[in-house]
Amino acid sequence: MADVTFTPSAVTPARPRRPNPVLHFIRKQPLGFVGFLVILLYFGMAIGAFWISPFHPEEIDFAAMLTGPNHEHIMGTDQYGRDVFSRLVYGARTAMAVGIISALLGCTAGALIGATSGYFGGRIDNLIQRIVDIMLAFPIIILAMVVVAVLGKRLVFGVDVNLIIAIALPMVPKMARIARASTLSIAQMPYIDAARAAGYSHARIVLRHIVPNIAAPYLVMVTAFIAQAILLEASLSFLGLGVTEPTPAWGLMLSGASADFYKAAPWMILFPGLAITLAVFAFNLFGDSLRDWLDPKMKG
Repeated sequence: MADVTFTPSAVTPARPRRPNPVLHFIRKQPLGFVGFLVILLYFGMAIGAFWISPFHPEEIDFAAMLTGPNHEHIMGTDQYGRDVFSRLVYGARTAMAVGIISALLGCTAGALIGATSGYFGGRIDNLIQRIVDIMLAFPIIILAMVVVAVLGKRLVFGVDVNLIIAIALPMVPKMARIARASTLSIAQMPYIDAARAAGYSHARIVLRHIVPNIAAPYLVMVTAFIAQAILLEASLSFLGLGVTEPTPAWGLMLSGASADFYKAAPWMILFPGLAITLAVFAFNLFGDSLRDWLDPKMKG
């Protein structure tokens, strides 16, 4: 009987397990995770304002006017006896809603404009970039003030739509420049030439092959622009061009306290100012960490 020799089959090496992206982000960017936790805190305040705040934000109590922080009013009261903590918590709703919607609107419009400009090039690119140059020539606050003054106020479900447009518009040219720069390099890739050869339409190539490839800078700019939108909304409300009384808003709280009560009731300025500063810092910190984490050169 012939000897039979068995050859052991080649063993396929196991694929290395991909690290959990959340845990990887926490390990690589601990400060960014701290910023993310602060952002979650603000979202929790905005969503649970009804249960968190001890008083209604518009409840007036003349007997408690300009009361300092105590066990009942932990952040004191304003000139109308309204609880500062309650208005601060409800003000998170205004800041988060206006900031997020404005940033998403401005970044999305800027990304589409920039991708279109970089993809087509030529006269279309020149025309779009000259318009972008004109918009960038205006300071952000001036451009937003002009838009608010021209459009006025238009409330939809309690939200000033024109205020959101005024805040989103200055973000469009910056995002358009970033998207155009990314598109110029992507448009030279072989798969774009293959899509053209296959007869795909320009709209399909831009939306399906270019826009998804600029998602990383888009996400980073959204987080950065949310911080900018929160600061811009507070500035416009402080100047009387944004949210108006009696709606609770951080900038509006500063406006009513800064001129007449900064000595008699400093808590009216301190707590809204800290809320704005912490929110802007958290979004900027998270945005910078997200940029470093998504950058292939920064991934060790």
